[in-house]
Amino acid sequence: MQETAFTIAAVERDVGLSKDVLRVWERRYGFPMPQRDARGERVYPAEQVQRLRLIKRLMDQGHRPGRLLAATEEELESTLSSSRRSRPAAPEPGAAAGLQELLDLVCSHDAAICFVTLQQRLARQGLRQFVLDTIAPLSALVGQAWEQGRLQVFEEHLFTELASRTLRQAIAAIPRGSAPRVLLTTLPNEPHGLGLLMVEALLALEGAQCVSLGTQTPLVDIAHAAQAYQADAVALSFSAAFPQRQAPPLLQQLRATLPPSVELWAGGAGAAALRASEGIHALASLEDAAAALQRWRGQR
Repeated sequence: MQETAFTIAAVERDVGLSKDVLRVWERRYGFPMPQRDARGERVYPAEQVQRLRLIKRLMDQGHRPGRLLAATEEELESTLSSSRRSRPAAPEPGAAAGLQELLDLVCSHDAAICFVTLQQRLARQGLRQFVLDTIAPLSALVGQAWEQGRLQVFEEHLFTELASRTLRQAIAAIPRGSAPRVLLTTLPNEPHGLGLLMVEALLALEGAQCVSLGTQTPLVDIAHAAQAYQADAVALSFSAAFPQRQAPPLLQQLRATLPPSVELWAGGAGAAALRASEGIHALASLEDAAAALQRWRGQR
């Protein structure tokens, strides 16, 4: 039987490590060790891709790649097991009843029933509470289950797609707002857009005019878009997977390219450690987005 091999583009997409990172690791650490196909292009055996997934999972928890790449398979598994034991247990349904049932639906692979269940929950709760009491805590549960190896990558992707579809439909039904005009996006290397949709939903409900660029917009294009759309604020979402050390300098760089009149808001799990600085407003929670909007209106 022929061994499955993955192209470098497939590894970048499925594992979440850029091509440049893979090449640097290959030169510096001797891993991964790709083979070459008939055209001389890099291809990665399945067992190496699995090891890269494990390394990426531990990196997302704050471990340094240099130590991980030098570790044996047994040491990596032991580190992951220790991390699982040290993390708090997933909250039981109660305060937000039905979250575990929704997580079970994701794992049941019945996308149609899962989508309908989300829509029904949205109809019962209303969009604001649906975001705060269902999608936000359920996203945390899904992320925790993935980190603990109880959820496969494709299952996490299914949840993200269904939740995003539900939120987009709900946002489209909200009457167009007026002010402030908020430009929403993520920085390069931040492909996670669910947090962005949650913020957009809450701001739209408060009467803001939201312009979403989707994910991974280059800094210079964010600045150009802010000018083109005459934005009053730029809101960026950072997932827990975004390298925390990269966020502050990138935000400072973006701040320098925006007019002083345009506010810069940064929120999400990856921005939890950010501190408010000159011209940058750190949003510690989803509710803080609505508070930032009200503050903006109060100043004007």
